[in-house]
Amino acid sequence: MSKTYSTATKQETALLVAVADQHTNAEQLEEHLDELAFLVSTSGAKTVSTFSQNLPKPDLRTYVGKGKLEDIRAYVKAKDIDMVVFDDDLTPSQVRNLEAELECKILDRSLLILNIFSIRAKTAQSRTQVELAQYEYLLPRLTRMWSHLSKQKGGIGMRGPGETELETDRRIVRDKIALLKKKLEKIDKQSLTQRKNRDRMVRVALVGYTNVGKSTIMQLLSKSDVFAEDKLFATVDSTVRKVVINHIPFLLTDTVGFIRKLPHGLIESFKSTLDEIREADVLLHIVDVSHPHFEDHYKVVKSTLSEIDSTEKPTLVVFNKIDKYIKEHKLSKEEATLHFNEMHLGKENEQTVFISATDKMNVSEFRDKIFDFAEERFYTIFPNYLKKDTY
Repeated sequence: MSKTYSTATKQETALLVAVADQHTNAEQLEEHLDELAFLVSTSGAKTVSTFSQNLPKPDLRTYVGKGKLEDIRAYVKAKDIDMVVFDDDLTPSQVRNLEAELECKILDRSLLILNIFSIRAKTAQSRTQVELAQYEYLLPRLTRMWSHLSKQKGGIGMRGPGETELETDRRIVRDKIALLKKKLEKIDKQSLTQRKNRDRMVRVALVGYTNVGKSTIMQLLSKSDVFAEDKLFATVDSTVRKVVINHIPFLLTDTVGFIRKLPHGLIESFKSTLDEIREADVLLHIVDVSHPHFEDHYKVVKSTLSEIDSTEKPTLVVFNKIDKYIKEHKLSKEEATLHFNEMHLGKENEQTVFISATDKMNVSEFRDKIFDFAEERFYTIFPNYLKKDTY
């Protein structure tokens, strides 16, 4: 009898590490580590354990203190851990020191997010954007261990007299960055042309923290098959659909989700994608009200919108997943309505609505509020268009 062998690849195991400073309490630290574990799961690995330490600031040499590093090293060796993932960005020297001490793969938060984006990116534009962000992340972290990059240097004229392998690697990466930027400029021009062609349409953009239900809401409003999944960054590419509410047509765009400590390189590389938000007439800011830290997520999104100069736009704050909130807090719908109306997030001169996209709760009210926003903008663009009730 012939033997059979499994060709399935072994799932990588991860150990998570975070440092809490004087501004981070125990509950926030736990939430940060839970989110990091979700990122690890989304990238395909399995979290085995977590380590944390209270420090005024991360150790300059190894991120954590000497004693904690010993504990981590012993655990990595005992459990044969494949990678250690840190909740903050590491400096190049920290990465080198940690690799030498722990003798396993070292990832920081930004590299993990970049890895997920590279898996999720489907279009030529998003793949180029992610690749550019990856190379810009890599450049300052190049050491002699990156010798695989210099395999391309065998061509004539690739290596100058006296040039070291590391200098060659850096030059290859810089050349690749320049090439990707040129490619992205060309794609961005095409995207700009597409957006200009839509200038005579009202544009509404879905924004929010990652995994708050934007794609599900996109499906609900546009009645189209848009990919939605309970994972971080299920959507990387912008999706645009035409929607008509009553007699008002508008373009609805689903955009990439934001997250705490989103790598700056990604924000820069995804400029044209984020332009969908910058150039929108109305923002639907989706908030997962069932998440215990939804207020922090709300602030992260507001901060990111501020970075891209998009905080002054007409905005409807959509508190999604109220079905989960009601079940979790054992409230009746009447009690929940009173509770929601008292929430302080609605006091920032923004209109609010509370819905469940999956259970279709309060969808009529939601559509009515979108209509009010879209109608106002529509008649600004088409002032001579006759309103339906005047026919």
